Amino acid sequence: MSDTSESILERVARQEPGAVDEMMSRFGGLVWSLARRTCSDPTEAEDAVQEIFVEIWRTAHRFDSSIAGEATFVAMIARRRLIDRTRRKTRRPQPVALQESAPDPTPPDDTSEVREQAGVASLAFEKLRPEQQQVLRLAIHHGRSHEQIATTTGMPLGTVKTHARRGLIRLRQLLEADGFEMPQTVSSTGGTNS
Repeated sequence: MSDTSESILERVARQEPGAVDEMMSRFGGLVWSLARRTCSDPTEAEDAVQEIFVEIWRTAHRFDSSIAGEATFVAMIARRRLIDRTRRKTRRPQPVALQESAPDPTPPDDTSEVREQAGVASLAFEKLRPEQQQVLRLAIHHGRSHEQIATTTGMPLGTVKTHARRGLIRLRQLLEADGFEMPQTVSSTGGTNS
């Protein structure tokens, strides 16, 4: 089944058309199984697999068939990337401390109507999924960008964006169900007016 004259990785290193697809087809199962053993959820594993294949593509020129086989080379790259991801995750700051320091959403001189609305919003916020709450707290209370949130939490960037978007949509639905009047400018542009 393997080509004795030339390896897939040598063809990838030369950027031969179709070589990357063939590499992913041949080693996809190996890389996926390693990623699933290390990653906590399928979305994270998918991001890890993508990172691994990009790294294999970048380093394919280093492959030496006299030292190791292709599967061994691919597994070694995969393990290194997965170890790096695990280390990044364990070094991240704990978001619990950030959540505890979140400012009070109601300034002390607000009117009772604004306080009541803030209470309704706070209750709706508590109905969101924990990941959505975490992402939105970091974005709103701490002014973090999606990239900064991904670094802080260890979540993949796409996952952070999904939690933010779905969290805001769900929050809006909950508030509208409670009769909370939403400004039209926020719904159409995603921006805010003072």
